[in-house]
Amino acid sequence: MPQKQMSESLSVGLLLALTGGLLDAYSYLNRGEVFATAETGNIVLLGIHLAQQQWGQALRYVFPILAFAAGVLVAELIHRNLGNASGRIHWRHPLLLAECLVLVLVALLPQGRWDPLANILISFTSAIQVESFRKFRDCSCATTMCTGNLRSGTELLFRCLTGPAGRPALQKAGVYYGLILAFVSGAVISGLVTPLAGRWTVLCACPALLGAFFLMLRPGRA
Repeated sequence: MPQKQMSESLSVGLLLALTGGLLDAYSYLNRGEVFATAETGNIVLLGIHLAQQQWGQALRYVFPILAFAAGVLVAELIHRNLGNASGRIHWRHPLLLAECLVLVLVALLPQGRWDPLANILISFTSAIQVESFRKFRDCSCATTMCTGNLRSGTELLFRCLTGPAGRPALQKAGVYYGLILAFVSGAVISGLVTPLAGRWTVLCACPALLGAFFLMLRPGRA
């Protein structure tokens, strides 16, 4: 059986999901109530402000949406050009370091007039993360949003309880619910640290990203 990348291990997925929850709460609490890591909420808020003819408010949500789309394109471009490289340094490694550097830049941006740029940067890097890390323990998952994980985990739990799927389905359901719990934990951390650190709270995501980076250096199966 071929060896799987450590980038598909559950431990890496949990760290990235924690990062996703932290950044989403951070952008909402500190950067103008924008959900920067997943765009469903932003698209809904965009529609509401368009309906109310609040053009300036609507524009706040357009740029993160476009930045997220651009991040997906960049992730696919990097994968296409570097995805076949071999060795301990995986093509996903530099993406995690780049995300850390971007978050340091976000922390340096003053709150207020620079919030739109901060949200654009977070949306861009979050899109690269969610597009590059898409599977953990053979489960297709997301680390910057929870809706799909909640659907998949609950569907597997139903199969386990009502059919012959048994232990494998329960284990996969645990992967999805674990990622959701990690995401919520990240949001809790952001909520607790924000009153103390304000815009610097975003730096709390860097240890998790670096932890994922070093876990991916370890040889072994995911």
